[in-house]
This record gives sequence, C-alpha cells and structure tokens, in this order.
Amino acid sequence: MEPINVTADATEFTCNAYLIPGETTTLVDAGTMPGVADVVADAVDGLDRVVLTHQHRDHVEELDAVLDRFDATLFAYADHPRRDVALDDGDEVRVGDEACSVVYTPGHADDHVSLVGEERLYSGDVVVYNDGAFSNGSFGRTDMTGQSRDRLIESLHTVLDRLPGTVEAMYPGHGDAYRAADGPDTIRDAIERATERAERHEPKYPAE
Repeated sequence: MEPINVTADATEFTCNAYLIPGETTTLVDAGTMPGVADVVADAVDGLDRVVLTHQHRDHVEELDAVLDRFDATLFAYADHPRRDVALDDGDEVRVGDEACSVVYTPGHADDHVSLVGEERLYSGDVVVYNDGAFSNGSFGRTDMTGQSRDRLIESLHTVLDRLPGTVEAMYPGHGDAYRAADGPDTIRDAIERATERAERHEPKYPAE
C-alpha cells in the first residue's frame, strides 16, 4: 500500500511522518504534530514498528505518544531510552511489504539513516525533492552545530551507489514525496541534481 503522510495536516513545523500499512505496518519518523498517534489509529488497526531516520526534534517529538499508544518496536541508529533494535549500515528492515536496506547517511545528523527498497526510498533529510531552497532536487541543511556538508555529500554518493534502478518513489523528511511517474525526473536524476548543488558548497539559504 502507498505510504500515508500522517503529518500532512500539521499547522506547525514538523517532518513528514510516513505510515506504511502492510505485512509489517511501519511508521517512519513520528514528527511533532500533536495527535499523530490518533491519525495512525484511524488508519490502521495496529502498528508493528517505528523506524527513525534520525533523532532531531522535528522527527521524534511525538515518538513517546506513538509508542505509548501502540505495542510497536522502535528501530533507531543512535541510542534512545525506548530503542528496541539498533540499526546499522547494511541491515535489512521490512517497511510495510517491502524489504529495505539501511544506508548510513550522516552529514545532516550523525545518526542519520536512509531506507532503500526496490521501489521506494525513505530519504529522511539527506535528500529531498523540493524545499524552500530548490524545487527539483535539494539536500539537508548543514549549517548548524554538528553538521557537515562534506559528510552529507559523501552520503549522497553512497545513496546513489546503493540505489536500485527500480526505485520509483522518494519519501523525504520535508517537502513533497516525489514519484517518477508524476514528473520529468527519475529518482536518480533528482538525487544527482541535489548532489551537484551540495558540491558547490554555497550557502543553501541566504541567511547561512
């Protein structure tokens, strides 16, 4: 089934949190929108697992509420008081009906991972399709403490190296989901464009 952005109606800043129903019903990130657990409960009967792309506040603020509501297993790369399963680069995690490979993608965050399946990429904040900076291939910000543009560029190349040619949709942490069938670019095109922009080492936002 298609992922559901359960924070789509948020009125405050949040990440996209994706609910993927299926054999292993999964929530990728939890967001900051109050009531996320209610949205999940309205859409599915139960939740098997939550997988975090990273632990920035906008991705985890509602995590406790979700875990308190559902008997779900928490997967995360970095330590967390409620983590059940530690993720590592190269692990395989089932997301809905799809087996995804865990790809360690630091730069925006030290604990950042992306989930690469045969059909879908859950890219977190390492690469997005559109945001306030670019409309057809952008990258996560790297101007805050602990972030690194060089590491993010390496991560973008890692995603490209490990991206199957069959991937047809990208579900990023911010901006719109992008499906190759709906636009002019393949997923690889969008990531390559984001990589080229990141490699210029120019400020992403004027205020940087």
